[in-house]
Amino acid sequence: MQFFGSKLTCIRGNHLVFADLDFCLGPGNSLMLVGHNGSGKTSLLRMMAGLTKISSGRLEWDDGSITEDPNRHRQRINYIGHLDAVKSALTVHENLSSWARLRGVTDKKVDQVLILFGLDGISDVPGRYLSAGQKHRLSLARLGISNATLWLLDEPTVALDRESIDALYRSIADHRASGGMIVVATNVDLDIAYCRKLDISKFTANFPNDQTWG
Repeated sequence: MQFFGSKLTCIRGNHLVFADLDFCLGPGNSLMLVGHNGSGKTSLLRMMAGLTKISSGRLEWDDGSITEDPNRHRQRINYIGHLDAVKSALTVHENLSSWARLRGVTDKKVDQVLILFGLDGISDVPGRYLSAGQKHRLSLARLGISNATLWLLDEPTVALDRESIDALYRSIADHRASGGMIVVATNVDLDIAYCRKLDISKFTANFPNDQTWG
């Protein structure tokens, strides 16, 4: 199964962010979105997730556009954005278990993922008492209970310590080894082996600063 975009254009508030952008991902592939702030990394990631409208162009799987069957597309992706989506009244274990039930994953797998991301020692702590780094680790732990083919990660290493970053890298490597795909937007260099870079700035460099589109 492949996932690809062709001639993608993003217009935000009548401002042309990027245009004529192409990419293609196959099993085990990874793509790192880089570029200056405002170049459209998050916008492209949200397009891939089906959260932001495509101004023009196409985003497709081998069996059709993401808009033809939105539910099928949602089942194939795991999007981790800037918001951690941690419920403050639930404990760490309860938060992860509630996500797991939506994916049909057992509590045994939940316990394994808590250990992987160093959350087992705080599994009974309510979300409201977690630090920013702990909340982000809990959000990333969702990757370990997901059967989704495509992971979409926006600045995944923000607020993480070295051990948590290593856990993330292991999860990414395991996912790719099983045929999964990764797209990550970042402002820092990430140590992801054999990861292609897509510099979105190249698709914005020729636009006048004051150019608007109605």
